[in-house]
Amino acid sequence: MTLIKFKKDNGADRYMERLPQFAEMFNDFFNTWPLDSRRNTVPAVNISETNENFKIEVAAPGMNKEDFKLSVDNDLLTISAEKKEEKEENDTRYTRKEFSFVSFSRSFNMPEIVDSEKIDATYKNGVMSIILPKKEEARPRPPREIKVN
Repeated sequence: MTLIKFKKDNGADRYMERLPQFAEMFNDFFNTWPLDSRRNTVPAVNISETNENFKIEVAAPGMNKEDFKLSVDNDLLTISAEKKEEKEENDTRYTRKEFSFVSFSRSFNMPEIVDSEKIDATYKNGVMSIILPKKEEARPRPPREIKVN
């Protein structure tokens, strides 16, 4: 290992003062590069069915319920979300401003047995839950006995 001694008259002290901020800038750059994968993917979805309804669960942590938009067009259910963030950090030596934009859209063909007028959605703990109730005539009926005349 070689030790190098800097003299004050060559400007090295000013360089060494700035080195931590310079290194921090590169650490921030490489820690966020390549772009965060949440920005480039579609959230995972679980779909389940019971006798009364279908349930769609969309994993979208970090969002708010106001960020979501659900729409039904004929038998097509579209779930979309959009979130914009702006973060600004001021220091005496620099200003850093970051913008974040996350969006997705997924569409699902609903079966004809779904009563689209009664669809309900809730968002809790990072999961959007959408209940698609079945029409009354599509629900299974309990067995009944028929009398013979």
